[in-house]
Amino acid sequence: MTGGNRLKRVLTAWSLTAIGLGATIGTGIFVLTGQVAAHQAGPAVTLSLLIAAFGSGLAALCYAELAAFLPVPGSAYSYTYAPLGEAVAWFIGWNLLLEYGMSASAVAVSWSAYTVNLLESAHIHLPTLLTNAPLGSDANDHVFVTGAIFNLPAALIIAALSTVCYVGMRETAGANTFMVSLKVAIIVLFIVAGIAYVNPSNWHPYIPANTRQFGHFGWSGVLQGAGIIFFSYVGFDTASTTALEARNPQRDLPLGIIAALVISTVLYVAMSAVITGMVSYTQLGVDAPVAVALDAHPQLKWLGIFVKIGAIVGMTSVVLGSLLGQPRILLAMADDGLLPPVMARVHPRFKTPHVSTAVTGVIFALVAGIFPLDILADLISIGILLAFSVVCIGVLVLRRTRPDVPRPFRVPWAPFTCVLGAVFCAGMTYFLSRPTWMRLLYWTILGFAIYASYGFKHSRLRKR
Repeated sequence: MTGGNRLKRVLTAWSLTAIGLGATIGTGIFVLTGQVAAHQAGPAVTLSLLIAAFGSGLAALCYAELAAFLPVPGSAYSYTYAPLGEAVAWFIGWNLLLEYGMSASAVAVSWSAYTVNLLESAHIHLPTLLTNAPLGSDANDHVFVTGAIFNLPAALIIAALSTVCYVGMRETAGANTFMVSLKVAIIVLFIVAGIAYVNPSNWHPYIPANTRQFGHFGWSGVLQGAGIIFFSYVGFDTASTTALEARNPQRDLPLGIIAALVISTVLYVAMSAVITGMVSYTQLGVDAPVAVALDAHPQLKWLGIFVKIGAIVGMTSVVLGSLLGQPRILLAMADDGLLPPVMARVHPRFKTPHVSTAVTGVIFALVAGIFPLDILADLISIGILLAFSVVCIGVLVLRRTRPDVPRPFRVPWAPFTCVLGAVFCAGMTYFLSRPTWMRLLYWTILGFAIYASYGFKHSRLRKR
């Protein structure tokens, strides 16, 4: 049975845009902008966002061509399999597991911080042993034990949203669209209300002097900040994983991918400019920087509850997007024989990849409960940067090997755009920390051990 017959085609262009926005606007705008401002770029976090958006835009154009050309659920994995072969596709697919898994877990950690903050404002106090990760990392990226037991709220939100993804795409898309509409409205409200309390002196110096440590302020900090915050733009990747559930994927997928990126970029830059203008960037290195900006201006106390709700809703939709995308990539890999067939099973009633949804939900919940935000964010960025680079190359290879196939959407000014996108995304990985590269190395070794022991032997391509 083909994938197209297994999954319900219920998504429109707006639904795909909403899925992209839902998977994009969350931790990046409510947490990471403050973290990057405080530790890497200062007020120039807006510049980091624009640099990341530029690289994402190049990749998004390549995604749009391949999504229309190959409307399949595997995202970058499938786009790599066709032009570059199975081994490279496995590497990208394995990195997408890292991207989606770490993204869901990282955003769940932020969701936990905002939820605990909101409950405390209502005089409801949860035990810190159950609301923090048992592991942490210091300024030198060294991991240490915090003394906490488990971040229970982070694990619970993943469990709840995995259940939503399990019961159907129509229900998932409806819940996501509602949350996207609400959080965009609250972000716009914050920008409009907060701009009156911006003090331009907080933007000076725009790029703080380097602290004699690579990646901490100065241009190296701006570029490292762009690399870290890059994962905040990857929501359009989630939209591409739902290709088999789109009513008209050749037309609607490119529209959804590009619209999601443009809208999120405008909101990100405007929000970060207002936050760094309301308070000094040195105060924003916390899990809830928007709350810090509001607390500094008592006149905006009325807005605090709306922003906290918006942050929680926003991050909820990002977790939902990650939990939506990952099982469909596993389905594509299982269809190719690289993972056990059970991962490709579709629920007879709900028409969702229920086994892979349940498996990823359990794993992501455990990761969210154990690891802190900073370790997870770096891992997400390096995985998606490498995936984007390979997708850009894949467009050029398919242009040469399959020039006769109609392309409903074509990347403008290829090959220049594709080469620039590949070089840009690959180059951004240089500015990520050495421990991040080491963690990627360990993850890659584990992945190819699995490929050698199972995927290589059971590959349908090799059987044919």
